[in-house]
Amino acid sequence: MSERIDLHYHPSDNEPFMNNHQKAYFRLKLIDWKNDILREVRETLENLQEENVNHPDLADRASSETDRAIELRTRDRKRKLITKIDAALQRLEDGTYGYCEETGEPISIKRLDARPIATLSLEAQERHEKREKVYRHEK
Repeated sequence: MSERIDLHYHPSDNEPFMNNHQKAYFRLKLIDWKNDILREVRETLENLQEENVNHPDLADRASSETDRAIELRTRDRKRKLITKIDAALQRLEDGTYGYCEETGEPISIKRLDARPIATLSLEAQERHEKREKVYRHEK
């Protein structure tokens, strides 16, 4: 399904939920986001390879190793984010994108636009976070 999208189009609550325009809009948004992340990951890998130099100075070496650890943690977070983006693209394909996993109700367009990988409505997310907070305090 390669629907062309008007570059000035922005989804609104005044149209049928997850119509073809909205699906195309979110598909493009997710693919662009994923491509940006993949580009950043490639650049990070190139930087890490270039940085693979032994530093004679202990402080330089420690600083370099700290930077490398931070880069690797960031890369791992981005890998997880790509997995979530791929899952969102799959939900677009199977028709479940934009619907709350907990309630089955539509997730607001505003929330999806801000967080296109959202799987819970704002209300369900808040309930989930409250339960998590209570659970953490019970430990």
